[in-house]
Amino acid sequence: MTSRIPRDSRLRLVRPRPLAAAPRAMNHRRPRRPAPRPPEGTPAPAALAGMARSQLAGAVRVARWADTALGPGRGSAGGDGKATLSDATAERAARDLGLTPAQVRADWDTARLAGLVEVHGDSARPGWRLRAWDRDDSAVLRGWVALFDAWSLAHPEPEDHEPAAVAEVVSAMPQVLSFLQLSAGPVPVPQLLDLLRQRVTELRTERCEIDYAPRPAPVAPEPPDTPLEPLLDWALRALASVGALTYGDGQATLTPLGSWAVWVKLEQICVAAQSPAGNIEQSAEDMLRGCAQLRPNAARAEYRAWLAARPVGSAVTELIGAARGEDALLRGLAFEALRVVGAPAEPEVRAVLGEPALRPYALLWLAEHDGADPEDAHEVLTREEATWLWVDTAAAVADHGEAPMLVRHLESAVQPTVPALLSEVRAVGHPRTVQVLVALAAAHPDPALAKAVRRAAFQVHTGG
Repeated sequence: MTSRIPRDSRLRLVRPRPLAAAPRAMNHRRPRRPAPRPPEGTPAPAALAGMARSQLAGAVRVARWADTALGPGRGSAGGDGKATLSDATAERAARDLGLTPAQVRADWDTARLAGLVEVHGDSARPGWRLRAWDRDDSAVLRGWVALFDAWSLAHPEPEDHEPAAVAEVVSAMPQVLSFLQLSAGPVPVPQLLDLLRQRVTELRTERCEIDYAPRPAPVAPEPPDTPLEPLLDWALRALASVGALTYGDGQATLTPLGSWAVWVKLEQICVAAQSPAGNIEQSAEDMLRGCAQLRPNAARAEYRAWLAARPVGSAVTELIGAARGEDALLRGLAFEALRVVGAPAEPEVRAVLGEPALRPYALLWLAEHDGADPEDAHEVLTREEATWLWVDTAAAVADHGEAPMLVRHLESAVQPTVPALLSEVRAVGHPRTVQVLVALAAAHPDPALAKAVRRAAFQVHTGG
């Protein structure tokens, strides 16, 4: 006689599959784009990494000093919570390193911008790039590119200029850098100034709203009324300070590092522009949906290109906003994109730890950012957080995947038995619990197990 008691089916304890794995079973294979080659004459990655190490040697020295002197229980970086080096700490570092306090502060700021050191409140800790500095050329290049992206913060902007004018110049400089990269040699500053004026005028034109009311005659946008010469001088000096170009004798020339970085940015934009959805032009939510069908490497390339086309701060805010939506698939993909952002996203990721729907994703992101092996990062989750993440991932699979994927998803549960899983799923209070259980019951081939899951769904639905 066959027992009608639901079986206590054992679940294999395996590492939870990342949410981004859900759509991969639905992939449509796309022709693989040939790996692009940098312009002729670009040094090999190892040589570029050597240049970056030389450029950031002072920052690395201060970061390693901070690792030793400012670790837990050994001192503090500053008291303002803004990663500003205190006077006492700067003087202490200057004595230890044989530098002036001004040099220490400059190298400290560079180390922060390059992700070599991270400050949390009054304590400093080394970034993952510092740990990998001597053995990983890609970590070195990423650190330098992070500094390159933050060039406008690396050198004090000129005083007595409107913030709007400074912002326009910062927005226009990518086109100036592209021109320098295409020129492959020295370019006179007057020529760069003409290009900057044109680009600033274009930016102002793009901001003009169209007025459909009758008017006597079209009004052309006003030419830039702010003298751009000092702002261009500031921008070129700032880019020179991070090693992106050389500037002097009335001309500017990209360094090999700067030329390579500009090529990388242009290539990222071209990759996104060639995608069917045109992801670079899309909002974060639409971009993530456009990446859902891509393989992991292709999706990361799309994320990088999308991020390269907009300020990091606003991009991170937009990705967090997409993660707060109702679509669990986008939640997981948003945090995959935030992994590409890296250190600049940490403050906003930490800020969402109090939101139940985002907390498990944020904890995993922070664990990996702090150097945990992705295979072990899930260990930072409590049982309840892991269960919430299991239900959220199941919701993504139910909405976007196939029935066999949902059945296989059972294997990633931390609970050893189906009854234990169902009990904890009911207790965790995920808003999609009923839909997930109903979909799992419909998909599972074991009638007894499916019946137990349906019963659990009914109990959650009725509050029993």
